[in-house]
Amino acid sequence: MMTDNIIPLVGSLAIKANLQGTLIYMAMLAYVASLFLWLLRAEKTASITYFSGFIISILSVVWRWYHVDHIPLQNMFEIFLVLGASGWPVSWFCRRYLNVSAVPGDALLSFVFLFPAGLVFSDAPAHLPPALQSPLFGPHVMAYMLTYFIMAKAAFQALLLIIARAQKADGLVDIYELGAYRVVCLGFPLLTLGLILGSVWGKLAWGDYWNWDPKELWSLASWLAFLVYFHWRFAFGKKYPLLNSILVLIGFSFIIITLLWVNLSRIFPGLHSYAS
Repeated sequence: MMTDNIIPLVGSLAIKANLQGTLIYMAMLAYVASLFLWLLRAEKTASITYFSGFIISILSVVWRWYHVDHIPLQNMFEIFLVLGASGWPVSWFCRRYLNVSAVPGDALLSFVFLFPAGLVFSDAPAHLPPALQSPLFGPHVMAYMLTYFIMAKAAFQALLLIIARAQKADGLVDIYELGAYRVVCLGFPLLTLGLILGSVWGKLAWGDYWNWDPKELWSLASWLAFLVYFHWRFAFGKKYPLLNSILVLIGFSFIIITLLWVNLSRIFPGLHSYAS
């Protein structure tokens, strides 16, 4: 098993002095390089560099899987490791099928998601607890991981809309509003799938479909927030683009709470405390 080779940095940050860390930092560097290359208008090179970062991220995930001998989705280190490798497929799909292209934003999001794995959370391996030894473990968590990156991309589109509106760039407002809507449409079925799989898994692991666990509650709140967004947009369309964007950002803020506050809080521990 791999050792937890960590060099203390500033505050709670730490550098991982092992192959796992090397792969993470190489991927982070590629993501940052892609962003700057795009800003320098070297778009083709930026796309290739972003793809290179994705390949390195996948190698990092495979390396982790090999060493812990289970799908690396158990703790916060592994969650962010996988999130950091989720960006390029989402970016490619949205660009090809939804006509939503934002490689600089996707590269930035990939870097942001990978940062906690590289410099915040420990990579010490651990055995899977009995509750996670289920065939639903991988599909349930991966559905949420893809959803989280997709909704982060939608939130980024919403932020771009707010900036464009402040600059009175009406043409861009329409583009970003439609982009956010299309991306949320992609993510919402996966969010629903994650909720359903979690409910079934809860029945198998804990004897009930719903246990009023904090993470269950915030997952449901996230789902309801985006459901409200869909109802609002169905009723009013693009008439209120700013409010549409605010609703997307509210939904994503609930996802952040689900991912971070619920997993790391010591005040309201729940059945999902193994993710800390």
